Amino acid sequence: MKYRIIIGGFGGQGILFLGKVLAYAGMLEGKEVTWFPSYGAEVRGGTANCTVTISDELIGSPVVTNPDALIIMNDASLKTFLPRLKKNGLLVYDSSLIKDPVLRTDIEAIAVPATGRASKIGNTKSANMVLLGTFTAKTRLLQEASLVQAVESSIPERRKKSIEQNKKAIHKGIEYIENTES
Repeated sequence: MKYRIIIGGFGGQGILFLGKVLAYAGMLEGKEVTWFPSYGAEVRGGTANCTVTISDELIGSPVVTNPDALIIMNDASLKTFLPRLKKNGLLVYDSSLIKDPVLRTDIEAIAVPATGRASKIGNTKSANMVLLGTFTAKTRLLQEASLVQAVESSIPERRKKSIEQNKKAIHKGIEYIENTES
C-alpha cells in the first residue's frame, strides 16, 4: 500500500499542520511516511501546500506528481492540483470556501462545508481538521485515535487550548462522512 496526498490552500488555513498531523498519525501506526511542505514567501495569505505519502514500504522520494487524493481549501489550489489528480482519485474540498468548482468526471469529489462545520464548534481555524476527519473516514487510511494523538503531540505549548477544538473538528469531519454515506 502506498497512498500519496497533496494538501493545498493559502497560508493561515493550517495546510501544513494538516499534513504534519496526517504524517505523524501514519508514523504512530507504524507506516513509512514523508511530509514535504511548500509555501510562498508571504506565508499568511500566500499559497501553501504539502505532500504526504503513507506507505507500508520504504518511500523513495517525497515528490508527488500524480496524487491518489487531494485535500483542498481554496480555488487557486483546486485549479493548480486537480489536473494532477490520478484517474479515480479522491478530492476532498471545503465547499464553504470553494463555491463553484469545475470538477472532473473521472474522480470522486466530496464537498465538505468544513469552515461552516468548524464555526459550529467555535473556531473556523479548525476547518482543516474537519477535512482531515472526512478524508480519514472516507479512506480508512488511519484510525481516529492516531489522529487525536498526533494533534496532541503536534500542537505547541502556547496553543494547547486549541487541542480540544481540533479533536472535535476531526470528529465533525468523520460524522459528515458517516451521515452522508448512510
